[in-house]
Amino acid sequence: MDGILFGDRYGSAEARVVALHGWGRDRRDFAEVLDGLDAVSVDLPGFGTSPPPAGVVGAPGYAELMAALVEELGTRPVLVGHSFGGRVAAVFAAERPDLVSGLVLVGVPLLRPGDRPARKPSTAYRLVRWANKAGLISDRRLEREKRRRGSADYRAVSGVMREVLVRVVNETYETELARVECPVRMVWGADDREVPLEVAQRSAALLDDVRLDVVDGCGHDVPRLAPHRVRLAIEELL
Repeated sequence: MDGILFGDRYGSAEARVVALHGWGRDRRDFAEVLDGLDAVSVDLPGFGTSPPPAGVVGAPGYAELMAALVEELGTRPVLVGHSFGGRVAAVFAAERPDLVSGLVLVGVPLLRPGDRPARKPSTAYRLVRWANKAGLISDRRLEREKRRRGSADYRAVSGVMREVLVRVVNETYETELARVECPVRMVWGADDREVPLEVAQRSAALLDDVRLDVVDGCGHDVPRLAPHRVRLAIEELL
């Protein structure tokens, strides 16, 4: 991954916080959270103004690129990640503990919900895919089937970013969470339907120094709906 990262700087001193947004979002989600802090909010590759990765990678590939950015900052920042950005942040903290002083995870699909096993393609779709490989149906027909069966996130992207999404949604991070050494604060919407609260509770059990803040009446989009709660978690770690 050799692309360029774009982002916004906050404050006038060296950045002590780095924020990573969710899938399909961009750096602006953290504008209210970071106002008044010395921080950087990044457009992850393939979102906002940052170009997509050169190849298909999951959260570990994104974390590798983030290491270059943090090394350039010259600080050990608090890393903040919402949803997909939290996947990247968790892997980063596990792989590069020397570069992170704290971790704030907000509505992050770190583990699969307990009642949702990994989904396998249906028999009908596997037959369509086989027929396409055999030259019996067109690529256009196969694409229609993919879009019909895929999630809204899947339908919204194409090319390498669609393949990135497929890889990422099949990742879980039990091993990485067990290796995180820095203090962790988790901020979760009580009404989060995308990543239920039980995911946070099971993830917290794998961490040593962790505190979970549950935001009543809030869903998945905590950075924009309850920015002050994310800010409080950051300030605890600064």
